[in-house]
Amino acid sequence: MITLTPAAASHIRGQGVAGDPVRLRVAAKREDTGRIAFGIGFDEPRSGDEQFACDGVVLLVAPASRELLEDVVIDYLELEPGQFRFVFARADEP
Repeated sequence: MITLTPAAASHIRGQGVAGDPVRLRVAAKREDTGRIAFGIGFDEPRSGDEQFACDGVVLLVAPASRELLEDVVIDYLELEPGQFRFVFARADEP
């Protein structure tokens, strides 16, 4: 299952429209190099999507991404002063 840190969930909720559920599509694919590329964006549910509620955000995942997103944690961090980014990591990785 995918999880959001409190910082990530708070930032995502803050981008939504008051009163509307915040739905975020999370996708992943394996590149030719073996690296996993992640993507996120606001979206509406599609046929076949799995939906996960996480700290006030509904995460939408297509079947093709499900396995690659297993145990992924999405955080929102300040990597350099004033530069915030979403960071994807496996729950069991440092």
